[in-house]
Amino acid sequence: MDAISFDKLLFNTVFCCMAADGDIDKREISLIKSICDKSALLSNFNFQEEINKLVEKINTSGKDYIQYYFDLLKHTQLSEEEELTLIDFAIQTINADEKIEYSEIKFFKNIRHRLKVRDNKILERFPDIEQYLEDDIITDGFLDKISNQYFQAIELPQFDLITIETQSSDNSKKEK
Repeated sequence: MDAISFDKLLFNTVFCCMAADGDIDKREISLIKSICDKSALLSNFNFQEEINKLVEKINTSGKDYIQYYFDLLKHTQLSEEEELTLIDFAIQTINADEKIEYSEIKFFKNIRHRLKVRDNKILERFPDIEQYLEDDIITDGFLDKISNQYFQAIELPQFDLITIETQSSDNSKKEK
């Protein structure tokens, strides 16, 4: 497993959360662009280039790319604060289109169960996400089971490349 920087893991997280329900909504793209613009962690990204690299990866590898992300997440050593930041960005992305699909909650649970932070710490920071943390029946092989349920339930389409329209070009036209 290749090592990955936290900023790249974070960007992969928001991308996978955006694609998790099989639909890339413009509100999700806008939110992720805004997160990248505001976050010091993601300030060195060429957003359009990086997001389209991930679109191409998911289009060519589909569910294997999602599995790669899960494996990457599982094998990356993160501090509790980094895990909480990752959860924050994931929740913001899932909520961006204002509809929470069951596949997105399953996807979040896949992320959550690969992290070490305790539920009470998560709920201290994010008290409104109890539905994301509701207990499932935990048995041996639980993580494999919810991963398999997610992969069986989701059909990943071929996504279009993402084009970011800049407001500055619109403003310059108005000024002339």
